[in-house]
Amino acid sequence: MRGPAFIKTAVSRAVALFAIVVLIGLLPWLSGQSPEYTILRARYADREATDDTLGMIRTELGLDRGPLHIFLDWAGGLLRGDMGNSWITNTPVGPGTVETLGVSVTLMACAVAVATVVAAALCVPSVVRGLAGNPGRGSGVVAAAMTALPEFLLAAMLLVVGAVWLGWFPPYGWQGLDHAVLPALSLGLPAGGLIGRLLSDAISLAFAEKWVGTWAMAGASRARLTAAVLRRALPSVTSQIGLVLIGLTGGAVAVEKVFAIPGLGRAVLGAASAQDIPALQAGVLALLMLAVAAGSLSAAARYLLLGAALRSGTVPVPDSQGRSRRRDAAVPLVAAGALLLIVVAGLLRDPFTSSHPRLAGPGFELPFGSDASGRDLLARVGHGAVSTLGTALLVVLACLVIGIVVGLFPLAATGPLEVANAAPPILAGLIVAVMTGPSAEGAAIAVTLVSWAPLAAHTAALAQEARAQPHVKILPVLGVGRVRILWRYILPAILGPVFRHSMLRIPGIALALAALGFLGLGPHQPSPEWGLILAEGINYVGRAPWTVAAPASALILASILAVSLSSVTWSREQGERSPQQPTSFAADTASAGPEPRARNREPASKTVDR
Repeated sequence: MRGPAFIKTAVSRAVALFAIVVLIGLLPWLSGQSPEYTILRARYADREATDDTLGMIRTELGLDRGPLHIFLDWAGGLLRGDMGNSWITNTPVGPGTVETLGVSVTLMACAVAVATVVAAALCVPSVVRGLAGNPGRGSGVVAAAMTALPEFLLAAMLLVVGAVWLGWFPPYGWQGLDHAVLPALSLGLPAGGLIGRLLSDAISLAFAEKWVGTWAMAGASRARLTAAVLRRALPSVTSQIGLVLIGLTGGAVAVEKVFAIPGLGRAVLGAASAQDIPALQAGVLALLMLAVAAGSLSAAARYLLLGAALRSGTVPVPDSQGRSRRRDAAVPLVAAGALLLIVVAGLLRDPFTSSHPRLAGPGFELPFGSDASGRDLLARVGHGAVSTLGTALLVVLACLVIGIVVGLFPLAATGPLEVANAAPPILAGLIVAVMTGPSAEGAAIAVTLVSWAPLAAHTAALAQEARAQPHVKILPVLGVGRVRILWRYILPAILGPVFRHSMLRIPGIALALAALGFLGLGPHQPSPEWGLILAEGINYVGRAPWTVAAPASALILASILAVSLSSVTWSREQGERSPQQPTSFAADTASAGPEPRARNREPASKTVDR
């Protein structure tokens, strides 16, 4: 069974990567937009916009030759190392892409260094407790606070504090190491908080295992014991660390915009807004390859850490020692209550009327102040919560359906799942914005395209466990069809846990939508969407910081709610991973006829590979 499974997986990966390459190659045709006027103004400002001139431009760009010729020309040039010429400047885009990629890689390396230091500091208490014989979980408040800050929001806050108020660091540009401090902190603090939280929990679970006590009684030194625990804990979170690193490629786009860093993300945003499709193609392909490289490095690290255990299929699974505590529920309750208060108070106000003074400070009449157009910020944040969270709910429901359908066929879905994991929402938002234009619907589609992967992975894991149950494995032998097994036994075992998992992702999806709005890839004025409000306010952050503080408060509360809820319910999910025997099992076995002979049975311990 291993041969066909390997072939299916390899074909799935090849088809998924080829589809992405084709999609990028067809962007000039799929965009549906007419770049003639943009190029006319950039290259031929002395000519009139006649039909002959516009037709000449289309012929020059090759847009009149159909999608097949467009893709073949682009792919052929790519194989020769030629990424094409810019539609705006008519110069090769390859050298500029390589140069901006170097800036982005340098920024990400600095961010990884920050994340490593933060994660190590967060893991120290878990190691100390484990060595002292008390391997319980900590509260994780510090890690949760760091994780709850989106990169683009943290960048805006650090810009205000570190560059505007304190004046310690330059506010924009990329001319020296001091220019990298604030951007690296913006990317590294949330990543380090998440990695530190995952790793500290894994360390606590590893210290609780029996072999640790045996090693301690045998006289193992504290350094050797700590190294062994780290080696035991790292493989269980390496895949999640890879996802965090992949997320840096998307977060870097927003951070580069805030700090005006001439990196790949900012260049791609500029190419999208200017309809410079060749530059956009090169940038998107480079961002995707960067994300794939980060995921591949994490997978290779996990393989090296596990070694022979991975090759022999004897990878141990840590025991779940965590239990929900009442104090763990306090943080999400407070965050949800404060967010609900802001939403209710804002819904009672008008978010569109410009009847207040411009940039009015917070007061009794305007608790959050007003924006540059004289609109009530509390009203806009409250109404924006309805649109942002409502759209997030629809996206999550769509991801739930896609995740369940795809997760039931894990081998065939390996390639699409890996590609979706390797594509941050911002990257998908860029592609969708080129094809449909920036809009709320386009942002929702973009987030949906890449957010179903975790639900599909969860579905695949639960479905594999359900199929391995003895009462399910025996059903094909008894004559029960695959469709009935799937409908009556597999789906009931996975729907509950996956649905609860999907609901936990609503705040995170809302933050992804806000990030696209912040980058100009979502709705336009006068929509009160959170990211759009923050993007407008950041221009006035120096003299009116409340224009950023208003949407930031809602975003931070939503982030804290997402992070804290996932911690509270995680231990419950562990208990739901063994599906119970459905009541229809007796009916199926009764209708299956006489019991087959023993030689047709499979051992109960053997997992059926489908």
